[in-house]
Amino acid sequence: MSRRKPNILLTGTPGVGKSTLSEEICKRTGFEWLEVSKIAKQCDCLTNYDEKYESYVLDEDKLLDELENRMTEGGKVVDYHGCDFFPERWFDIVFVLRTNNTVLYDRLTERGYNKKKLEDNVQCEIFQTLLDEARDSYQEDIVHELQSDNDDDMSSNIDRIVKWIDQWQKDHAS
Repeated sequence: MSRRKPNILLTGTPGVGKSTLSEEICKRTGFEWLEVSKIAKQCDCLTNYDEKYESYVLDEDKLLDELENRMTEGGKVVDYHGCDFFPERWFDIVFVLRTNNTVLYDRLTERGYNKKKLEDNVQCEIFQTLLDEARDSYQEDIVHELQSDNDDDMSSNIDRIVKWIDQWQKDHAS
């Protein structure tokens, strides 16, 4: 049986606006927001603590087992800074948020990121690491890059994604 609602992946470097965008899309559509970092904590899908990055390491296999049944329902917005370990079959579209490096630096500084974590994340954005990861992991035609520097970008991105959802549902009505 095919899904009645699409599944969306929102990915990008930490600080690009994934959570804000996910929350707003779900408010407008009634979709379920799957914030991977929170689910990983709630379901004990974390392993060792990485001192260098001051964060826990994700047990990807355990997380995938946790999410499998939820994803088959459709109507999910998955929010995470990585994407290459998620099964391709889960998503109908992938949006990679991108942010100007100066804006990103300020956002991550405000979050209190240590120097190493801050520099590595800004470098990740400069070299479009997550955009390339998405392009390597999913069919080219479902991966879309969205700029996310300010409130106008956020508003435009919300409208674009909600319109895409509406069209998907019309195209897949049975």
